[in-house]
Amino acid sequence: MRGYIASSIGVTCATVLSLSIPLPAAAAGPGVHRPSVVRPLTEAVPGSTQSLPLVPLNPDRVAGTASEAGLAPQSVRSFSLVGVVWDDPGTELYGHVQIRTRASGTDQWSDWQEVETHNQGHGPDPASDEGRSYRMRGSTAPLWVGESDGVEVRVRAEADHTGGTRAPTLPDGLRVELVDPGAEPPSDVGAPSSQDDSVQRSEEGAYASETGAGAIASAVGAGLAPLNAAVLPALSKEAAKDVAAKQTGNVLGGLPVGAQPYVAPRPSIITRSGWGADESLREAGFVYTGSVKAAFVHHTASGNNYTCSQAPSVIRSIYRYHVVSSGWRDIGYNFLIDKCGNIYEGRAGGVDKPVMGAHTLGFNTNSTGIAVLGTYTSTEPSAAAVNAVAALTAWKFGLSGIDPRGTTYLTSGGGNLYPKGVNVRLNVISGHRDGFATECPGKLLYGKLGSARSTAARLQGR
Repeated sequence: MRGYIASSIGVTCATVLSLSIPLPAAAAGPGVHRPSVVRPLTEAVPGSTQSLPLVPLNPDRVAGTASEAGLAPQSVRSFSLVGVVWDDPGTELYGHVQIRTRASGTDQWSDWQEVETHNQGHGPDPASDEGRSYRMRGSTAPLWVGESDGVEVRVRAEADHTGGTRAPTLPDGLRVELVDPGAEPPSDVGAPSSQDDSVQRSEEGAYASETGAGAIASAVGAGLAPLNAAVLPALSKEAAKDVAAKQTGNVLGGLPVGAQPYVAPRPSIITRSGWGADESLREAGFVYTGSVKAAFVHHTASGNNYTCSQAPSVIRSIYRYHVVSSGWRDIGYNFLIDKCGNIYEGRAGGVDKPVMGAHTLGFNTNSTGIAVLGTYTSTEPSAAAVNAVAALTAWKFGLSGIDPRGTTYLTSGGGNLYPKGVNVRLNVISGHRDGFATECPGKLLYGKLGSARSTAARLQGR
């Protein structure tokens, strides 16, 4: 059983804002937990999760195991995203998970849809406090199905791909998780529409002191942004340079003394408030690593059947699935991008900070995780999404002088591709599959990373 060490600062119902004010040098090191800002919820906690056990269909009377399980068609409360979880996070589900759903208020059932089962490479590193949490579960990728009120599930085991001789069996404790994302944020903290992928609103950064005094200040200075606004505004290269100059020290850490930063324009970033994060769900504190040296690009494998106006609902659902169903401390990705090129703040702690995510097993330290909403094994990612990856990485790496076309070294925390302790040379902009043996981010999105690197370098003025 994995032990659990929480960052128990005693802060609940908290919110974290996109840019945080500079931390004292002694407080900015690896593994430091900072509390979040206390902000009472002004409306009912949005969303819900229904967790329904799957029934073995052919139990082995001797071994007590089963190779097939499922859930008969039934009516349930409204949900929009679905996934399957099981007890032991160290056990992989070798097999197929298929789900069909009924659209809310109708008698129309979908075709059977395949859920991505090989999801083990997403998540916290096993040696981290988060990875040792007793709340952790094994999980499939989540699947976005739209508003539904009926579900049917079937799971079938297959042989172990590692060359073992064991009979096909399923993990213990299989459950289907039905996630309702809840209502959209209030109109003054609204979500973007499919007609507008460059909303120009703003955001102020803040953090609470360890004493709970709740010191709040603007990260960008000069009253550029109101507290809790929906979007951190886009900035020109010169404006981004001015913001960097007002902060004490290098926000990313790692700029050598005397080196020239290659500051890029800052793209607009929809904040956690903007997509409607329920801050009472996640663990209150944050964990920072030394610096951000690489970005791993992912796809969420949640399907492409969403509109850009639905993207905040998809993200709220993934957030709830990661925290409530899978047992992670927060959403795993540091950033998310939809098909219209909107960029969203992911894991709390500050978009300008080296926040430890749970996105690339073995390489969550000194990296950032960027997930494009959708599945890109056989579907081309939009040009807007690829350009957003480039814009985000250009800004994120530019302040620390990192060339997006370059390579870097990260030490593996353990995985199925590199053993723990191995120093691995990686592209600064890598795909998930470069650090873990997986199809993620899908063949067609992975094939666009070269273009993203070149565009990011151009945005930095290289």
